[in-house]
Amino acid sequence: MNDLPSDLRIRCAAPSDIDAALRFWREAAEGTSITDDRDGVARLVARDPEALLLAERGGELVGTVIAGYDGWRCHLYRLAVHPGHRRQGIGGALLAAAEERFTRLGGRRADAMVLDRNALGQRAWRAAAYGPQEQWTRWVKPLSAHPTA
Repeated sequence: MNDLPSDLRIRCAAPSDIDAALRFWREAAEGTSITDDRDGVARLVARDPEALLLAERGGELVGTVIAGYDGWRCHLYRLAVHPGHRRQGIGGALLAAAEERFTRLGGRRADAMVLDRNALGQRAWRAAAYGPQEQWTRWVKPLSAHPTA
């Protein structure tokens, strides 16, 4: 996290941050997910307290990323930057923090879930040196009565 904008702070989320993160995603993220609920995020924070990273500027939440590591693969979700704070290095700083975490844990490759319709997000991921892996298609099965998202 060496190249952080000087007034940016990146930290791990605490249980008390869950509601703020959910509100933030409704405003700043592209789309919602069946896992965007208090219980789901609380389970994430309880199971892996370092996975949900928050970027704050002046005490205001301006960005998030989930850097999940299952002991084998590194997964990135919910990279979101507040629309009024984009193009200021926040997304890059969050990704650098996530990648540092993965490296520290022994991860070898990170992947990200990016909606096909999210052109802005795709540009951001490309700028961060990520690219689509064309030989793969994501297959999903809902495990409850919730619709697939």
